[in-house]
Amino acid sequence: MANHQSSKKRARQEAKRRIHNRYYKKTTRTAIAKLREIEDKAEAEKFFPKVSSMIDKLARQRQWHHKKAANLKSKLAKHINSL
Repeated sequence: MANHQSSKKRARQEAKRRIHNRYYKKTTRTAIAKLREIEDKAEAEKFFPKVSSMIDKLARQRQWHHKKAANLKSKLAKHINSL
């Protein structure tokens, strides 16, 4: 366990940030799953920019690797085009 005041503060900050990051990652994964379930092409095309933005935000914050984000967006775009 942390002994110094600064390390105790760092532990509190990390716990708070971990919850914050987990929320945004889970929200993005749910949005991706929802996009994959959509059968209507017009609806999927309308929803894709929002999901793409969420993926880009996670990549920009380095929570996801930028290449993982690119692969996800590519696969989602391919899915929408196949509808």
